[in-house]
Amino acid sequence: MSAVDIIRQKRQGEELSIEEITDFVQGATALAQGQQTNWTDYQLGALLMAIFCRGMSANETANLTRAMTNSGHQLDWGTQSAYAVDKHSTGGVGDKTSLILAPLAACCGVLVPMISGRGLGHTGGTLDKLEAIPGFRVHLSESEIKNGIDKIGVVMIGQSAQIAPADRSLYALRDVTATVESIPLITASILSKKLAEGIKGLVMDVKFGLGAFMKTQIEALQLADSLRQIGEKNGLNMSTFLTRMDSPLGRMIGNALEVREVITILKGEAPKEDNNSQELIDLSLRLAAKMVLLAGKSSSLADALTQVKKALDSGQALEKFREIIRYQGGDEKVIDDPDRLPSPGFSYQITAQRSGYLTGLHAEKLGRAALNLGAGRHRKEDPIDHAVGICLHASPGTFVHSGEPILQLMYQTQEQFQRALSECQDAIDIQDEPLPRLPRIEMEN
Repeated sequence: MSAVDIIRQKRQGEELSIEEITDFVQGATALAQGQQTNWTDYQLGALLMAIFCRGMSANETANLTRAMTNSGHQLDWGTQSAYAVDKHSTGGVGDKTSLILAPLAACCGVLVPMISGRGLGHTGGTLDKLEAIPGFRVHLSESEIKNGIDKIGVVMIGQSAQIAPADRSLYALRDVTATVESIPLITASILSKKLAEGIKGLVMDVKFGLGAFMKTQIEALQLADSLRQIGEKNGLNMSTFLTRMDSPLGRMIGNALEVREVITILKGEAPKEDNNSQELIDLSLRLAAKMVLLAGKSSSLADALTQVKKALDSGQALEKFREIIRYQGGDEKVIDDPDRLPSPGFSYQITAQRSGYLTGLHAEKLGRAALNLGAGRHRKEDPIDHAVGICLHASPGTFVHSGEPILQLMYQTQEQFQRALSECQDAIDIQDEPLPRLPRIEMEN
């Protein structure tokens, strides 16, 4: 079949057949692997734009997801596959829930073959956080992945060249053709990688707000509905959360800083009076509990919550995190001595310029500030400084006095500091009257 004809069909708003979608995906896979194909990269980009403009039906999106999954190798857990469950977040600022919930769920008998991504722009990436731990390997062979699941029930890894190769090719093209925001393309990209993990259940955390990819609740709900519908069409048990990302999640932004925060939480040492910490703990527990429920390891959500809270309070999850670090080649001594993590050369406190209620800490501005400090990357090939970042000393909704610390910048150079300072100052909003504190979790099903 002709690439031009397929492009023309979609441009005219017609539904593509499974054969036409498969031909498109095979073309993307061949290009990614340097093989001959009747598709050029600009033709792939043209069809992506036609999909962006015309959309896709649920059947088309399901077929695209299936074809992208089948473009590479798929893991298989045999008779234990029913217990394989993962979680995916659409990205945010300070979101380190994966590092908390993966050991929590594994302690409760869930198999967690977690494939994560890197940060790009103002949002952080799980792989970058893990690589802040000296020696931690995020790329494992298939035999190492299977051995890790057999031994400790969880691995936290990056996408290999064999997993959904069509997605790597199409994602790169979406980035340069302004087609990233297409809900069918986002859905197929996320789910193809997750299906290739061999999982039977998936918990989706779809974020919306100032620091999220989806700015409005309506957009987030559309994406959540698409993910649920297409996931179920491909045999996944799905659970979806809608969570706010107007302010950062937790107290830390930046890779080593977020690992420190995770260790503090797993040790049970997070300050009880700090709303930022408690929101992070609550969301992590709720996501982990849904994983336990989807894996059939509990009779009810209440029972699942009891299990994951016990794993946290007893220290089991801390020891499971230690096992993950040890198995993947990291320095497990960071658990007992977090000062072994990378640390910045300098710090600077930003204080309240007036007394009043802290009504906002703008997540995207703080994410961009962390990016300018070197904690993130503008382009995929940019290096990361794992040591730098931002610490939140106050929670939105609380009363602050003039001169009281709000943020602390951790940096290496004066140039980084100057680039980040104004973004941080602009992110702070203090008013005479408080605003209602909206719940972090807007919807859970």
